Amino acid sequence: MLLPLHDDNPLKRIRFQYITLVIIVACAAIFLYQVALPNGADREFIYGFGAIPSVIFGSQNLPDGMIHAPWPSALLTSMFLHGGWMHLIGNMLFLWVLGDNVEDAMGHKRFIIFYIACGLLAALIHAASEPSSQVPMIGASGAVSGVIGAYLMLYPKTPIKTLVFRFIVDLPAWVVLGIWIGLQLINVVTSSGGGVAWWAHVGGFFAGVILIIPMRHKDIKLFGRSVTARKATGFSLHKSRSRIPDTGKK
Repeated sequence: MLLPLHDDNPLKRIRFQYITLVIIVACAAIFLYQVALPNGADREFIYGFGAIPSVIFGSQNLPDGMIHAPWPSALLTSMFLHGGWMHLIGNMLFLWVLGDNVEDAMGHKRFIIFYIACGLLAALIHAASEPSSQVPMIGASGAVSGVIGAYLMLYPKTPIKTLVFRFIVDLPAWVVLGIWIGLQLINVVTSSGGGVAWWAHVGGFFAGVILIIPMRHKDIKLFGRSVTARKATGFSLHKSRSRIPDTGKK
């Protein structure tokens, strides 16, 4: 188990990451609605609003009379459904720890576009990897993977307080997130599915890596140093009245 709990990376441009919070609240509310549905109705809800590859590519249709989103819309609605408490909590924890800084780096409006774009691309990449699959893909994992990719591009040296099995340790982001994407790639190569859309994770991650380049504010540099790293260089405000050049740290 490897879960990020907190990062030492204060916000620079925005006062509060309300888009990140709205996404978390929306995912939690929809999941509570899911689990409140009677047996059978919850399954129909997932099939009606999840992203089913065979439906996306037109080889199959959903049963007549089933309430469902048209397949382009299902790519979006699938991002707000989850398959269980751990699925939801894992995704939302990554988003809470990392999403505020990515939202800060591009602003609220660009962040919601970025988040949705990563989720849509992730769903399409998963569907292309298993075009005949009748199993609905659900979860925010693809979009959150895009946030992970963007964070790694922006703040690879930032210390992240991480739960590693039973221990909480401070690790640089490139270690935590590098291990995470490494595990996804291993599973893409070695796994036959196992109920997890590994290709969506990988696709979302690389979508985030690419999209953060044009979508970030221009004064936010890639691979910026963390607060801790900046202090280690010995620079301080009292040594000069001139503004310290922006290193991309928020």
